[in-house]
Amino acid sequence: MERIKAIMRKPRAAVGSGHRRQAASQEGRQKHAKSNSQAKPSACDGLARQPEEVVLQASVSPYHLFRDVAEVTAFRRSLLSWYDQEKRDLPWRRRAEDEVDPDRRAYAVWVSEVMLQQTQVATVINYYTGWMQKWPTLQDLASASLEEVNQLWAGLGYYSRGRRLQEGARKVVEELGGHMPRTAETLQQLLPGVGRYTAGAIASIAFGQATGVVDGNVARVLCRVRAIGADPSSTLVSQRLWGLAQQLVDPARPGDFNQAAMELGATVCTPQRPLCSQCPVQSLCRARQRVEREQLLASRSLSGNPDVEECGLLAGLWEFPSVTWEPSEQLQRKALLQELQRWAGPLPVTRLRHLGEVVHTFSHIKLTYQVYGLALEGQTPVTTVPAGARWLTQEEFHTAAVSTAMKKVFRVYQGQQPGTCKGSKRSQVSSPCSRKKPCVGQQVLDNFFRPHISTDASNLNSAAQ
Repeated sequence: MERIKAIMRKPRAAVGSGHRRQAASQEGRQKHAKSNSQAKPSACDGLARQPEEVVLQASVSPYHLFRDVAEVTAFRRSLLSWYDQEKRDLPWRRRAEDEVDPDRRAYAVWVSEVMLQQTQVATVINYYTGWMQKWPTLQDLASASLEEVNQLWAGLGYYSRGRRLQEGARKVVEELGGHMPRTAETLQQLLPGVGRYTAGAIASIAFGQATGVVDGNVARVLCRVRAIGADPSSTLVSQRLWGLAQQLVDPARPGDFNQAAMELGATVCTPQRPLCSQCPVQSLCRARQRVEREQLLASRSLSGNPDVEECGLLAGLWEFPSVTWEPSEQLQRKALLQELQRWAGPLPVTRLRHLGEVVHTFSHIKLTYQVYGLALEGQTPVTTVPAGARWLTQEEFHTAAVSTAMKKVFRVYQGQQPGTCKGSKRSQVSSPCSRKKPCVGQQVLDNFFRPHISTDASNLNSAAQ
């Protein structure tokens, strides 16, 4: 029975210059079959701990956080000052600002947020105006027929949104005395179809509750400002983004702040070709800082200039060690072997072989991984590892806090998915014969594996520390 152990590390703050990287692996055979009691649950599985487990959690580097109150204050001040001058004149904003009655104000915000789900602002404006003219209050909507609601909603799509909005209005009128719930928690709890984002938007804009919100625009802003490249839709990263939003929201102007963050993502920090020169928080943007550094380095070399949308990290998840891609095969192998020897000591140079390529797209970053292998048959590996790294057994790898991309790199090593990766439109796995020439400006991480050689449980525990 074979046993392998993999070494993994937390991402460096400056990892990934926009260049491709080479991935390496080490293979080994272990004839002494041993049971492993250290398979760990991932951070997203609730961290169900056993008494003697060492749980591999995804801690977040300070690089992805805001350092202190002064930095948070500067972000709030810059964003709100920009919003006061540059915000778009939209009918739901005017209504929320002018409406004195809190229930009518909350209703106006609620309608706009529901309509804006999956629909562009330009399309919503006329529908919103017509809706509020026909049903200006919760009571008016509650008394309407479903047929009337569907008729006015025609063309917006996702008709269940209009139905749920009316169901919510009827519940407020019939069960809540005509008064909207005043907090994000109760809004989400009591109103049908109201999720975490919509509840936070209503509570902050209509009632002044200091609660942060995260939609697609806000997530993109936060990911770039703090250089987070992991998929924001994943449970772990989503939780971190909501935490950042809560930390940043201005307690004096929570509604304006949340709208400003969404406005920034919609008009300046766009998915493609963001207008960084017009961004009010560019001085606090980690992605922008990295772009400027890489552009300076690129000006001294032949490599391409990176864009903001290419910068980002794995948000504190575990990754395999990496080296920067070199323009020639000879330089690639030399750099790769030097890195591996730094981690594992002397290695058999002639056994290094290319295993394949993985192309993986995160939310806004395309990464290409070149995976290499190096057999260590009968060779005892170095047991010590650099700070910030640890050895994992194969079982531990599958339950540790690692990204989907790292799992795909591992599958290349295992040889389980040659050719195109089935079941995923966002990734591609290819063998050496089918891979295309590397493109400048893409970032690649690496991995390597080696045998787990242990004579007792204590050695196993020390290797995993």
